[in-house]
Formats: sequence, C-alpha cells, structure tokens
Amino acid sequence: MTGKIHSFESFGTVDGPGIRFVVFMQGCPMRCKYCHNPDTWNFTGGREKTAEEVAAEVLKYKNYFGERGGVTVSGGEPLMQIDFLIRLFTILKSKNIHTCVDTSGICFPLTGSEKYEKLLSLTDLFLLDIKHIDAAAHIGLTGQKNDAPLAFAKYLSDRKKPMWIRHVLVSGLTDDDGALMRLRAFLDTLDTVEKVEVLPYHSMGEIKYEKLNSDYCLKGTAPPARERIENAKRILGAGK
Repeated sequence: MTGKIHSFESFGTVDGPGIRFVVFMQGCPMRCKYCHNPDTWNFTGGREKTAEEVAAEVLKYKNYFGERGGVTVSGGEPLMQIDFLIRLFTILKSKNIHTCVDTSGICFPLTGSEKYEKLLSLTDLFLLDIKHIDAAAHIGLTGQKNDAPLAFAKYLSDRKKPMWIRHVLVSGLTDDDGALMRLRAFLDTLDTVEKVEVLPYHSMGEIKYEKLNSDYCLKGTAPPARERIENAKRILGAGK
C-alpha cells in the first residue's frame, strides 16, 4: 500500500504535544482562502511511499521526540488517504509511538464507518481545524459545507477521543464575535476537547501562490490585531 506524500518535517513543535515528526499528505478537497499550503491541494502531486517506508523515516528520529512527542500526519487532508493512515499507525503503535492526525474532518462520512472506528483505535489525538461555525460562511471560505467537520467533532466526542480544536483568525472572514460565540457554544457540547488554539492569520504562504501562478485572494490582508486575538481566545476559552 502506498500513500501520496507531500513532505516531512522532522522537528515540529506546533503540531501536537512535544516534538513531532510531521508527515504532510498530498491532496485536499478544501480550498481555504487563507491556506498557506496550496501546493498540497492537487492529489496528482507528491511522492508515492509505502507505510513501511514512512515508518522507517520516522524511526530515525524517535530518540529526538521521545515519550512526550510523536508523529502527526497533516496535509493536505490526511483523511483522504485513510487506508494508508491505518496501515502507518498500525506500524507506529507497534513501536509505542504517539500518533496524531491534523484534519478538517471534511472527508468524514456523516454516519461513520468501520475504517474510522479502526483509525480511532490507533490514534491518540486529533487536531481538528474548524474553519467556520456558520454553514454559508464555511462554503464561502472553503468551497465546502461544514456538516462533515461538525459531525466528526461529535463523533470524536461520543467515542471519548481526545481532540484539540484549532481556529484560524482572519480579519473580515472569521474574526466575528457572534460567530466566535456560536463556535464556543458548539464546543461546549463536546466532552473531549483538551485544548483550543486560536491561530492568527499570516501571509507567509503568499509566495507559494506566485510560484503556482495562482491568484491569492487575500493579498493585502493584515494579520489580526493583538486585541482581536486575545478577544477570540477569551471567547473560545483558548489557552486554558
């Protein structure tokens, strides 16, 4: 079995607890306006690698991330390649490595599936990116509905799987007190949220759009002001 891999990061510090080896998968159905990895969208890109090859790469760095760190699979959207994830995590768990998936939940089938049950049994933590709580705004921001991401959050909570919620704060798009309060109300219905992270928008990915000869629709958008970041953290209960 092979997976489409975009790249590796051997010393990640912002993708879960401790030091993480991060596997970036290729392919994503979302088209988030603020995405800083547009080079991961196209599923025809990347390199094909077996789960065994990726696990072997991970094991080279096991001594660096130790017991507190581990492996995070990100993207792109890793759940597009759930069979590969299951195989990879089966190997990693046999080596007592902490496993984490960074996902938008967009690929989740609303009724669940045996594959998802299997993946949950092999995954220690989910980083769930909730783009926008409002249905219409979510479509405008990502090109996709938010039914699956919200259902996935409930699915994880019902099955007692730990999750960290991530929310990117973009002036004029997601920095709205009403929407933030509605998101907080939704999060309060979940039982297994261990942490909420507010991620301020940045334009560091803009150069990638230029390299891809693609228009960057948020060109000129400034990062949110510090007081707006603190406001969002306060509303969402981030940093507790």
